[in-house]
Amino acid sequence: MDIKLITSNKKQFLDLLLLADEQESMIDKYLERGEMFALYDNDLKAVSVVTCEGGSIYEIKNIAVYPSSQRKGYGKRLIDYLFEYYQGKCSVMYVGTGDTPSALSFYEHCGFRISHRLKNFFLDNYDKPIYEDGKQLTDMVYLRKDFS
Repeated sequence: MDIKLITSNKKQFLDLLLLADEQESMIDKYLERGEMFALYDNDLKAVSVVTCEGGSIYEIKNIAVYPSSQRKGYGKRLIDYLFEYYQGKCSVMYVGTGDTPSALSFYEHCGFRISHRLKNFFLDNYDKPIYEDGKQLTDMVYLRKDFS
């Protein structure tokens, strides 16, 4: 397994990024200002984009695993790598997600705790309704991981 920092041609991963964020214009808002990581296990399995939100606060803006590779530990491995990579320069890492039990459970399993929510985020920022686990998303739920 190998995780690489991607510094150019980030749009080549758009198909995978769109699995986690369904609207390209939203991805465009963070893709170039963020650091991108790609996880390979023989071939590409997952990607993530992390942005600095000021000072020592970082946010995972996108983490996506190909459907055929999901539930095999790649997402957790990528998050564990991000925690190691940002150790020492990050005081708090956030991740925002839809209000679904599967997503919240995954991030809590990775060491995040619920922080706050942005009311109507998905309704106000996306051109069409976003569904996850058969549920229309309305609020963005933010989780945080504190580093010491």
